[in-house]
Amino acid sequence: MKLKKYNPRTPSQRNLIQLDKSGLNKKPMLKNKIIGIKNSSGRNNTGKITSFHKGGGHKKKYRKINFLRNKDTISIVTSIEYDPYRTANIASLYNFLDKTYSYILSPKNLKVGDIIKSGENAEPKNGHSLKISKIPIGSLIHNVSVKENTKSQISRAAGTFSQLIEKTPKSGRIQLSSGEQRYVSINCYATIGVVSNELLFLTTLSKAGRSRWLNRRPKVRGVAMNPIDHPHGGGEGKTSGGRTSVTPWGKPTKGGKTSRSKNKFIIFKRK
Repeated sequence: MKLKKYNPRTPSQRNLIQLDKSGLNKKPMLKNKIIGIKNSSGRNNTGKITSFHKGGGHKKKYRKINFLRNKDTISIVTSIEYDPYRTANIASLYNFLDKTYSYILSPKNLKVGDIIKSGENAEPKNGHSLKISKIPIGSLIHNVSVKENTKSQISRAAGTFSQLIEKTPKSGRIQLSSGEQRYVSINCYATIGVVSNELLFLTTLSKAGRSRWLNRRPKVRGVAMNPIDHPHGGGEGKTSGGRTSVTPWGKPTKGGKTSRSKNKFIIFKRK
């Protein structure tokens, strides 16, 4: 997928860079895999805002993705589509064995008409889902499950991948895009390849309205607020230093102890 630039006919188009989505299906193919979700705008069940800077986004529907590809299947790619709820593209599959349709995360270089397998009989090819024990060392993988028979959680965003760098009779060691290394069971499933839409980080929004379409509201500095709204607010003129940086609830944000994960399967790698 290539980048798309616009002639600056308006000020908002001067620095606008988008992805060329001409190769994607405009309408979803699997209507039974789509559900409606109400936008909570960052509020919990009591109506209080628990996640700031959300609300007012465009209405969208959720696509049910198959993140647990551990059954023996032989499928063909019927379409590659845009998903408003995730950065990566998705692909619709038709399973020859069960005669059913499903959505999966589309790996890079996947095309309509490709044959995709999963399960015990799958080979280590692009888009195939198989156990860590059957994946060669050094392979790039994504959609990795943390535990056996659970949905995949690792490397699902656009352009991300993990690399299998070591295997033992019981576990495999993978390196994430962040540099972190962790152990996973050798019976966990992963998909071969890199997640699609890898050029997304090169795009620009170019205007505030485009950010509002994505359900993002403006962020306001605490020093620009009134004292009733934030501990940093109020005062005559601008102030620099002399006060402790705190959250809106008065808790310090700097100088605290950094906690490491107690998960014994995660290995922290210092760069």
